[in-house]
Amino acid sequence: MTQTSADIATLSFEEALRQLEHIVQALEQGNVPLEKSIEMYERGAQLRAHCDRLLKQAEEKVEKIQLGGDGRAAGTTPLDPES
Repeated sequence: MTQTSADIATLSFEEALRQLEHIVQALEQGNVPLEKSIEMYERGAQLRAHCDRLLKQAEEKVEKIQLGGDGRAAGTTPLDPES
């Protein structure tokens, strides 16, 4: 947990999620001093926001494959989360 909030932006989704899970586990155990708990909570909030941003970016990149009459991919369209 020595990384700064600026370093969070460089984390992959998987690493950010791993760190967030570690923070949650430590806080759930309840044996972390109050000041350290506050620091961990703040970092967890930053990690969650980073994961949310990465998921949104990935969602925007996902495309549906349209199949042509012969069953082959005929093109793509942007993902429509409502359908």
